[in-house]
Amino acid sequence: MVAGETVVGLSVYYQPPTTLYKTYKIMKISWGTGIWVLYGSFVLLILTMVGMSVVQKIDLVTDKYYEEEIQYQGKIDKIKNAKNLAAPLVWEVTESGVKINYPKELKNIGGVVNFYCPSDNSKDFSVKIQPDLGNTQFIPTQNAATGRYQIQFDWKSGEMAYWNEGIVNL
Repeated sequence: MVAGETVVGLSVYYQPPTTLYKTYKIMKISWGTGIWVLYGSFVLLILTMVGMSVVQKIDLVTDKYYEEEIQYQGKIDKIKNAKNLAAPLVWEVTESGVKINYPKELKNIGGVVNFYCPSDNSKDFSVKIQPDLGNTQFIPTQNAATGRYQIQFDWKSGEMAYWNEGIVNL
């Protein structure tokens, strides 16, 4: 005979030992309490999200966003002019800076090179375009903060204006 079995009459009935099973008391929650717990959790979630959004830093590409949006057609024309050049503007990132090669056939080149950091506008900086006799320019970047920058060339040769841009990691 196995532990937990008893003989009643001629048949054997199994009775599980009571020490093997642990009984748990389940706390009963009313509907009203459940609704208030759900509502309170929702309110805490919303307040947390509002707090996080207030602390979030939001930078526009430029402070003069709306003025530049009106002049966007001019930028489109500059991009088209840059694409129609026989020899395009080329730049190369080195350990000590950015080397820019302007097209050799162009003279009297001027303008500005903007380094725009999308993650932090305090890292942005601009450099005036001043090529040497070989139409090259070197921009040292040792003092610039490391990171990913969008480099924007707003330049002109004579009366023709050009626009080039790309991504560089300094």
